[in-house]
Amino acid sequence: MHVRQLLESKGNDVVTCRPQMSLHEVAVMLSEHRIGAVVVTEGAAIKGILSERDIVSAVAREGTGALSQPVANFMTARVRICRMHHTTDDLMEMMTNERFRHLPVEEDGKLVGIVSIGDVVKRRIAEVQNEAEAIREYVTQG
Repeated sequence: MHVRQLLESKGNDVVTCRPQMSLHEVAVMLSEHRIGAVVVTEGAAIKGILSERDIVSAVAREGTGALSQPVANFMTARVRICRMHHTTDDLMEMMTNERFRHLPVEEDGKLVGIVSIGDVVKRRIAEVQNEAEAIREYVTQG
């Protein structure tokens, strides 16, 4: 399974924010959309990613005053991205090795989607169930 197929089934909507938005504003966005991360953009350019974990770390380090500061102060600026040709196995390896749960999808320099570890696990479980069913059918018909 490739990222292209994953996005075709789950959709390619991405919630984004600007670097100058406050941490509080973005925390509200995360809550309203029931998501774990937003991609920080300026125009079409990906500038960073901000996750729930980043917000918790910011508040733990700086107290509640961090919530009035800009996202740019706390976002991960070196964003690891994936492309449509990557497989779910590629994604699992990246996410596991680098310990993150969200990967923006970029094609031709444009943000075209985002994939979470939940998306990958859900797809992988479906693949395993389909494989198991195919094996059961093969055994019972053989």
